[in-house]
Amino acid sequence: MTPSVSARRQDGRLPAEVTSFVGRRREVAEVRRRLSGSRLVTLTGVGGVGKTRLASHVAAEVRSAFPDGVWLVELAGLENSGLLAQTVAEALEIRDHSSRPPLDILTDHLRDKRILVILDNCEHLLPQCAVLADSLLHSSPGLKILATSRHVLGLPYEHTLAVPTLDLPSTENPRLSTRSLARCDAVRLFIERAGAVLPGFSVTEANREAVERICRQLDGIPLGIELAVVRLRALSVQQLLERLDDRFQLLTAGSRAVLPRHQTLRALIDWSYVLCTDQERLLWARASVFTGGFDLEAAEEVCSGDRISREEVLDVVTGLVDKSVLLREEPHSTVRYRLLDTLRQYGRERLVAAGETAHLQRLHRDHYRRLAREAHAELFGPSQVAWFSRLHLEHNNLRAALEYCFAEPGEAGAGTDMASDLLYHWITSYYLGEGRRWLDEGLAVCTEPSPVRARALWTNSWLAVIQSETAAAAAMLEESGRLGKQLADESVLAYTALYSGMIAMYRGDAESAIGHYEEAVARHRAVNDPAGLALALIRLSLVHSFLGDSPRAVSFGEESLRLCDAHGEGWHRAYTTMALGIEVWRQGSTRRAAELEKESLAFNRSLDDPLGVGVSLEVLAWIAATEEHYERAARLLGVLRTVWHAVGAPLSGYGHLVKYHDECESRTSRALGAAAFRTAVRKGSQLPYDEALGYALEEHLAADPGGEDEPASPLTRRETEIAHLVARGLSNKEIAATLVIARRTAEGHVEHILSKLGFTSRAQVAVWVFEHYRPADGDEPSPDGGP
Repeated sequence: MTPSVSARRQDGRLPAEVTSFVGRRREVAEVRRRLSGSRLVTLTGVGGVGKTRLASHVAAEVRSAFPDGVWLVELAGLENSGLLAQTVAEALEIRDHSSRPPLDILTDHLRDKRILVILDNCEHLLPQCAVLADSLLHSSPGLKILATSRHVLGLPYEHTLAVPTLDLPSTENPRLSTRSLARCDAVRLFIERAGAVLPGFSVTEANREAVERICRQLDGIPLGIELAVVRLRALSVQQLLERLDDRFQLLTAGSRAVLPRHQTLRALIDWSYVLCTDQERLLWARASVFTGGFDLEAAEEVCSGDRISREEVLDVVTGLVDKSVLLREEPHSTVRYRLLDTLRQYGRERLVAAGETAHLQRLHRDHYRRLAREAHAELFGPSQVAWFSRLHLEHNNLRAALEYCFAEPGEAGAGTDMASDLLYHWITSYYLGEGRRWLDEGLAVCTEPSPVRARALWTNSWLAVIQSETAAAAAMLEESGRLGKQLADESVLAYTALYSGMIAMYRGDAESAIGHYEEAVARHRAVNDPAGLALALIRLSLVHSFLGDSPRAVSFGEESLRLCDAHGEGWHRAYTTMALGIEVWRQGSTRRAAELEKESLAFNRSLDDPLGVGVSLEVLAWIAATEEHYERAARLLGVLRTVWHAVGAPLSGYGHLVKYHDECESRTSRALGAAAFRTAVRKGSQLPYDEALGYALEEHLAADPGGEDEPASPLTRRETEIAHLVARGLSNKEIAATLVIARRTAEGHVEHILSKLGFTSRAQVAVWVFEHYRPADGDEPSPDGGP
């Protein structure tokens, strides 16, 4: 079976540089030189020295040399080495819809790629990272790896570069002028970061000595400088120096085996810790239990109690943000907080010393188990997509909670139940394979007949169906059905019938499938489960359409639409419009069918659901062939080759539709001729993912990219469009809503725009748009030159 590979754009994922990149010209040039001659380069150095920032900056500069993208894999939050390959696959946006080991999927994906992968923060997984890198590099000749670690990986062909601290003024040279002093990298960083705290800050004759001494005391470590500068909100530069001197005098008795820079950074963090209030220190330690960030609700749930009331958490969090202990981030409309890895490790040490680790881990697990349960309860309703996005943000914490469940005696049942609650998280994101593994582990441990086991069996069966492992799915459904009868659990029996119908349809037994689906409808009605009822109605519509019974196909589809609309639901509705589009196309109403499929496609694109995207693309290709638009049909078939490769199997879960695909391909090939057909298919398969979906949706048909009147620009047409929306003041959320794309897709576009233009703010983008697309008086800028 073909391993799952992301069909998204192949330019990769790098964070935009939201603050200036200071200095490092020699290091940047050296890393680029080593990358040109070696396939594995490791940047080593102490925590806080800027290894990650340097790696990301270099990767952005060499992006054009890697047609399949540059990708950042953040490992700091990964504690389970067994999930290393899975984490790399997720970071590369490979959709793991097969049951093959993640390493095999990675190997298959990378084998023919020219790609740069950053493995960031390898030190706590050193042996596993070395084995993974060695395996991938030997099987993928076009792959290069840029690793960051406090220690080398130890591979014989590895090129290493110790990342130094930032340059300091030489003590041997004559006294520098203030202008020359300000050009030294460490001082320049101090000045730029101080300017964010005290606008207009500069080095003067009055403060130059104190500034220089502070940078020396901190050994030019970027993290140290940035942590210290924040104190200028309350202290003068001289006061900062005095307190820094005093604190370091108290903290210089560390191990002689540890480098001075380690001692210095540790001393600085100790000092920051001492300057916090008792409540801030306590919350710092407790917050170390989170991985990948957390929101205020999580902090209130997990970190309150015993000297911090729930009502006090917000003020304490605010204090830690002000002290630059917590980083404030706003990936969506909700603010999140994150500890830098060095600070998180420090907090974890304090948590262990206080004897609170086990208690906090349980509170953490309890919070994310409740979150999973709430998401499941809100599955069928207007907040559905918001929950999908939230679970995606919390994936690292959800994983940590599951790891706790399966590591603690007596908690496997809770973990299995939580993994079942996360069913839609597994199938609408990058984590289907991981969900299958958690459920497999739970079923292997929780062997006693119970409602938890019965639900886990039918939940896991759907994942197996999507992976085309129908034999395994059938076995799980058989046991789930027995348990459902034994426990008199109508919900279990309803889902067992539903997925049994899918397997029957997969095997070509439409009559049996109808029987199962009708049973599922009746049982879902009895237990008032709208999600299960919608799924069963969609499948009944599809099977009756397949059998040529148009009235029933339309009737079941329309009933599903009414059900979804009554609940304000979107995802099941998108699949319903897809099913109705197929039937309307069969009846010959190609224009209406295309409208239905585009509606479904637009929603599934916003959710980033490749299976839903793939089925709608299929129908749009069939419609194009029916209307004798053969060039379009062939290009869409090319796009589909990429999408179905990503899903892992053509029309996964909808195998009975393959005959329509084959008929479309045969008809289009005959009409165009073999050579022209191959050319058109190739063009479609080479389209970047987002551009391909725009083509399918026929967006901006009047646009003429590369026309004579269009200003020269490093941005793609889609990026130019988004730059104009940024210039109009739209937020990422508003851009996503305007273009009907996922918010994280909009965020990625904005990051790429900032990176390509060398900007650090949206205001700079607005100025650039005005300068390059200056409108006539009274007009608004338009990327296509239109109104």
